[in-house]
Amino acid sequence: MDLKGKKVLVVGLGKSGLAAALFLRRRGAHVTVSDVRSAEALAHEIPALIEEGISVEAGGHGLLTFRRQDLIVVSPGVPVDTPELVQVRSFGLPVIGELELAARFLKGKVMAITGSNGKTTTTTLAGEILKESGLNTLVGGNIGVPVISLTDESKDDTWSVLEVSSFQLETTREFHPQIAVILNITPDHLDRHGTFENYAMAKERIFAEQTAADFLVLNADNPRTAEAAPRAKSQAYWFSIYHTVPQGAWVEHGPDGSQVMFRGSEDGVPEAILPVHAIPLKGAHNVENVLAAVCAARLAGCPAAQVRAAVEKFKAVEHRLEFVANFNGVEFYNDSKATNVDATEKAIAAFPSGIHLILGGKDKNSDYSTLAPLLRERVKAVYTIGSAAAKIEQHLRGVVPIHSCQTLENAVKTAAAAVHPGDIVLLAPACSSFDQFENYEHRGRVFKELVHEAGFNICQHA
Repeated sequence: MDLKGKKVLVVGLGKSGLAAALFLRRRGAHVTVSDVRSAEALAHEIPALIEEGISVEAGGHGLLTFRRQDLIVVSPGVPVDTPELVQVRSFGLPVIGELELAARFLKGKVMAITGSNGKTTTTTLAGEILKESGLNTLVGGNIGVPVISLTDESKDDTWSVLEVSSFQLETTREFHPQIAVILNITPDHLDRHGTFENYAMAKERIFAEQTAADFLVLNADNPRTAEAAPRAKSQAYWFSIYHTVPQGAWVEHGPDGSQVMFRGSEDGVPEAILPVHAIPLKGAHNVENVLAAVCAARLAGCPAAQVRAAVEKFKAVEHRLEFVANFNGVEFYNDSKATNVDATEKAIAAFPSGIHLILGGKDKNSDYSTLAPLLRERVKAVYTIGSAAAKIEQHLRGVVPIHSCQTLENAVKTAAAAVHPGDIVLLAPACSSFDQFENYEHRGRVFKELVHEAGFNICQHA
């Protein structure tokens, strides 16, 4: 892609939008950025952009700004049905996302990982396995490092391990990972995609440009994910915690315990990778994540011994069922990344009982009533926060005691006052964070600070 002298508009000044704008300018493009946020809200970003000769449009999108371009690059947070984007598409102007832009310049091979839940843990673990195996490895994408920021570091022998979201995938055209992984597809982001099928089809774009020489790793235990296999041109590999798969990774149960197994072809010999008890992460969903990472890494050529070593050393990623503290026998866990109902179900299922659950935030058109069976079985009380609180309370009325707390601070204080030794306080909100926090990381950090304040009081009154 020749960018020199081209007029390029970057829509949305999030982390990836900023990185894309600077990348485009360094390659000789005449760059404009447009964001609906005010100049005051963008005060940190604007000076660096102007210094690089990039024009900035703040406080809204001007249609003329969109029409005067050769190329438009959209940040993941900007809906593709934004009126200005709809109109310029009708004029034939090319509209792509930051992931697609980066893919045109990224050298080496790509392992791309998507799914409703588990993306960051699996991406991080896969990256660690490849590094442990001595492969030149970069890790980025929706995990926090924009893909465009990896392009200059990438070389012909590089593996780029990328977490990719439905928002990133829906604007791809030529994105072509040699190994694609779909961990699961469950309802999420319905406020953005409209229907579950639209969301699922956005996920499936991860393998749209794959060929018969490539690999697609799918969750055999997730019905909607498994349905994708016939639509792929690439070689399908599977992972399952419940049954043996023809080729891929699975859990085998035997008299000496459960083992993670891998088989490279249907007529291949199964190999034991590591015992399930050696996985240092909590919850059955993390066993799934390990299986996916093991399968993808073996397909990338990582030796079994290095795969095992990397898994055994792996620590939980921050904000993903992260242990925070134990005060007088009460454990606190931060799963702020549980931003949909399925993720919250997985978090609850990681504990047998005694859970004080903090739910709420910004609703994503979710159905919280599906949580009811697990709540009855394992949760002592629910503490609601944020703009989705009323809807959650309506969906779960009569299931378990519910405390309306409005804020995370009140929820932590209220839960801490009700707990007994052996109980669990779990932040697994089933909602996005954008009503009260900058992002889920901000919410998780605040939770951890509040936990330590509450812990002091627990110890004082023990």
